[in-house]
Amino acid sequence: MTRSPLDAEQRYVYTGDDLRLAVREHGDPAAPTVLAVHGYPDDHTVWDGVVEALADRFHLVTYDVRGAGDSDRPRRRARYRLDQLADDLERVADAVSPGRAVHLLAHDWGSIQAWHAVTDPRRSARFASFTSISGPCLDHAGAWMRAKWRHPTPRALRQVLTQLLFSGYIGFFQLPLLPELCWYTGLLPRLIGAVERFDARAAAKPTRPRRSDGVRGLALYRANMMTRLGRPRPRGTDIPVQVIAPAGDPFVSTPLQTQIGSWVANLRVRRVPGGHWLPRTRPEVVARCTAELVEHVETGTEPHSLSRTRVRPGRRPYQDQLVVVTGAGSGIGRATALAFAGLGAHVVAADVDEAAAEDTAEMVRRTGAGAAPYRVDVADAAAMGGFAEDVRERFGVPDVVVNNAGVGLAGSFVDTGLADWERLIDVNLWGVIHGCRLFARQMIDRGEGGRIVNVASAAAYLPSRVLPAYSTTKSAVLTLSECLRAELAAEGIRVTAVCPGLVDTPITSTTRFVGVDARRQDQLRAAAARLYRRRHFTPERAAQEILGALARDAAIAPITAEARAGLVLSRLTPGLLRAAARLR
Repeated sequence: MTRSPLDAEQRYVYTGDDLRLAVREHGDPAAPTVLAVHGYPDDHTVWDGVVEALADRFHLVTYDVRGAGDSDRPRRRARYRLDQLADDLERVADAVSPGRAVHLLAHDWGSIQAWHAVTDPRRSARFASFTSISGPCLDHAGAWMRAKWRHPTPRALRQVLTQLLFSGYIGFFQLPLLPELCWYTGLLPRLIGAVERFDARAAAKPTRPRRSDGVRGLALYRANMMTRLGRPRPRGTDIPVQVIAPAGDPFVSTPLQTQIGSWVANLRVRRVPGGHWLPRTRPEVVARCTAELVEHVETGTEPHSLSRTRVRPGRRPYQDQLVVVTGAGSGIGRATALAFAGLGAHVVAADVDEAAAEDTAEMVRRTGAGAAPYRVDVADAAAMGGFAEDVRERFGVPDVVVNNAGVGLAGSFVDTGLADWERLIDVNLWGVIHGCRLFARQMIDRGEGGRIVNVASAAAYLPSRVLPAYSTTKSAVLTLSECLRAELAAEGIRVTAVCPGLVDTPITSTTRFVGVDARRQDQLRAAAARLYRRRHFTPERAAQEILGALARDAAIAPITAEARAGLVLSRLTPGLLRAAARLR
């Protein structure tokens, strides 16, 4: 009979005050031990999905904290204090992994008590690493709030006021009898369900806490909150810590969880889309992130996906991030690849021209950044599929994808042949579709968001009698980008459509003019090149504009003054633009 990863023998570990803690072990006891600590009002079952994902690689241990699940209930509130909870945690660690440090994984109140343990110099050596989700150190939280009040910048005040709003329930829990009454009447479970409905994944996997756990666990708040937050005694730790901060957590704000670099010497921060009960709703994300840190500590290897999350002084905006740029062999693509490299990114430079891609990669390497060249035709669906998979296997999931590859085509609609249309659509539109479809799927599966940049054109919203086919493809890219921005927002993936105007790139020398002979085509290309040179807006300036658009999370980024003016006119006076198009 096949044994499920969730099958486990329950055992008991006795606490210093003679309570029994119900402990469950999964996987090989000889493997590194991951000790998972649940929060309020949960029990050990909140980790079931994580256990199922990791029990074949690690020794997974879960337990019901005092007062919850199958563990004993203390009779006095004082027995829920953090010192006692940290002692419980250490006793479980000693029982399940004698003589070997354990890797902590904790959520909510589990994280609060784990922080208390790892920042205690008497206990810290017992722990090899700590992955915290939605649960700050109370001493850090108290000091964080005081520091914000002492230096009341608008941003600091906004962060504190947001957290105070999130934490309103804590004051309610201090009241006598009323919180218990809300549990007995079912009001609090219904409120938890209402909160979860804002997170589609949580709504599909709702939290169903036991009433007894909810009532007993109120003692956690009453025994610890006011004393710790009111008189914080922040202590640091040197063990590797990663904070997984759900962007949609309605109880613990991201700044409160993550702005702790002054107390944690070896810190990593991972901002992920999702709500408060991430272990239940995104167990595969929690499992992967936990495994990466554990394996790094155990083996010394650090994948790109982990190194990019490290918090350290002087870190550049895209330090250790993976950026994929198509059409990187020249022009805006090459300049954008170099701009990202200058900010610390590892760049994958893709182009249909293999030599040009290699040249760009070499230029990136000279900046000190990592680079890999690829030859790929973005119009080839199979080739793009292989390219995306190879990038994932060799380097990991990209943090930023710039779909820049494109070709130009000018001339009247009636002179544009079917083959011209097919090639233009294949590169300018299908190339973007392939890049978005393949890499967005990777980003969704990773569960940590990302950025997609689609290079369209000001021609997308400026009608032109000489660019009907080109404008059509770029309009489609713009609309696709706006649709994707709406669809992928819940996944933490932000999409920006870049719309350049007259940027002096080699596209003027490769643009085809239909309906004319070779001599006239050369003349038209030369005239276009002269116009773009006179405009003198370089690809490097365009690349900086793109970085600026990402910094402000712009949905549409017109590049150059004429592109910005055209966007405004397209919204305010579209009839005027249509009239102008008839004259040129």
